[in-house]
Amino acid sequence: MLRRFPVMLAVGVLIAVLGVGACAKKKPPIARPTPPPPGSSSSSARPPSPPEPVAEPVPVPPEPTVESTDTSSTKSLDELNKQALLQPVFYELDSSEILGDAQAVLAANADVLKKNPTWVISIEGHCDERGTAEYNLALGERRALAARSYLVSLGIAPDRLRTVSYGKEFPFDPRSVEDAWAKNRRAHFVLTAK
Repeated sequence: MLRRFPVMLAVGVLIAVLGVGACAKKKPPIARPTPPPPGSSSSSARPPSPPEPVAEPVPVPPEPTVESTDTSSTKSLDELNKQALLQPVFYELDSSEILGDAQAVLAANADVLKKNPTWVISIEGHCDERGTAEYNLALGERRALAARSYLVSLGIAPDRLRTVSYGKEFPFDPRSVEDAWAKNRRAHFVLTAK
């Protein structure tokens, strides 16, 4: 048994040495600063300056085109209404039907409104002096609504079109003859906002 003791002791010491060596933590490497390049001193070394910014060209918007109808924002509503850019539509006796001539006028009015997309108009329905006040107010309303519906069918937004009926209250021609009555049966267009 004595002979085995030195061998066992040697094996035990060997295991202990290997165990301690295996459990020891490794230390991380230490980063060492790199030396400056030859010929330069560390006190005068500065980082390089940033590059100069590149000047980009400023885009120039195209000049606006001038329409044949001068609708500049400097003109007042009264001045624009006096120019009569929107033409009235005339109706037959006791009718609110949009006939051929009225369709052409409404198409031209729609073109003016499309060129001026911020305009809001009021469509006034008028009648001649014949008939009761109530009947003429209702007929004037039907005429204004018919003109409005036709403009909407041509692509004008409904929220830009207001209607009102004046019946026989504001005749264009106050005479009591047929040609004056024909002028009074109308839908009149008034610019109310631009």
